[in-house]
Amino acid sequence: MEHQDAIRNRLKRVEGQIRGVLSMLERGEDCRDVVTQLSAVRTAVDRTIGLVIGANLAKCVQEQLEAGENPDEVIQEAISMLVKSR
Repeated sequence: MEHQDAIRNRLKRVEGQIRGVLSMLERGEDCRDVVTQLSAVRTAVDRTIGLVIGANLAKCVQEQLEAGENPDEVIQEAISMLVKSR
């Protein structure tokens, strides 16, 4: 998978954010602050999904083109994955 270092770094950041949210809950922090942090986690996960799909879409389309095939199926599959992630 391309961009593995960037993906790994993003996931480690999300992991840290989740730990932070758990810590906030244990300390009994205000629910609005917890929700704000959970929204940040969701945004980070969404961006990571986009990176994974985008990086691999480019590779898959290139492979389809090199094989003389139409890349439309790969593109449609990527779009479906993005829609399902929301």
